[in-house]
Amino acid sequence: MTIDPVLVTGAAGFIGSHTAEALLRRGTSVVGIDNFDPYYDVAIKRRNVQEIETTAEQAGTSFAMAEGDICNRDLIQELLAGHDVQAIIHLAAKAGVRPSLEDPVGYARTNIEGTINLLEAARGAKIVRFIFGSSSSVYGDAAQVPFSEDQPVAMPISPYGASKVAGETYCYAYHSLYEVSVVCLRFFTVYGPRQRPDLAINKFVRLLSTDEAIPKYGDGTSMRDYTYIADIVRGILMALDSDIQWDIINLGSDNPIMLNQLIAAIEEVLDKRGTIDQLPPQSGDMRQTHADISKAEQLLNWQPQIPLHEGLREFVQWWQST
Repeated sequence: MTIDPVLVTGAAGFIGSHTAEALLRRGTSVVGIDNFDPYYDVAIKRRNVQEIETTAEQAGTSFAMAEGDICNRDLIQELLAGHDVQAIIHLAAKAGVRPSLEDPVGYARTNIEGTINLLEAARGAKIVRFIFGSSSSVYGDAAQVPFSEDQPVAMPISPYGASKVAGETYCYAYHSLYEVSVVCLRFFTVYGPRQRPDLAINKFVRLLSTDEAIPKYGDGTSMRDYTYIADIVRGILMALDSDIQWDIINLGSDNPIMLNQLIAAIEEVLDKRGTIDQLPPQSGDMRQTHADISKAEQLLNWQPQIPLHEGLREFVQWWQST
């Protein structure tokens, strides 16, 4: 079954722009929407859109970009009807654990109300597939590791994590009540070219390159499951192409490393030693993330392919060229 075109929300962002390009390269028409939130430099997002447009021209595939809010019901319905959209890949969100502590209401509006608005539009438009970009943040400080999709997620420790739990819950409600086909993908610490500048790898590379101190929260033993962007995008497309009617699937590296190890790996790639600004642990930060990816292997035949050191080299090469 050919699914074309696809609406990608958050298309100007990190994961969204890569996903849009991957769809275009394989011949799938893309309709993008983004509100160009000034959470970080909007010029970065504009540049991402230019790259998507270049890819569309090279691939000879249709790309249309709308600037607007996913909470705008009329706009979403207009986009779905005007382009005869067949599927939605929902990646738009107010992102970041730490900023969500300062603006929980704003996170709820965009991440919960916006998701409901898209689900409601999908129900009315008879959308074939709805892919929801969720997060490892839903697991909170769960003691059970690796994190498995069947364990409870009732205690997230940040407003961002709570908003993603709510989004998944609404996704299931719309599947159960209205037979919307939904796959929720829990992303684990995605990195690579175009990564948001506030995230650890981007920030650490930038600071180390300019001889500025790297902020280290806690003793450096916190662990993250870093997953390269190309692996994440491949998982998104596999979910889009699947016949899954409802499920929640982890996409992670299944190889978590400590913060101290990450800093050392970046120093190795840059061949440069850094200085550390030692800071206390931050509220809302999870002690560890570790993805159980057995369901992704079973249902999507998906496994991560890019190890951390290779992904870091790719990121540094991109960063130095920008």
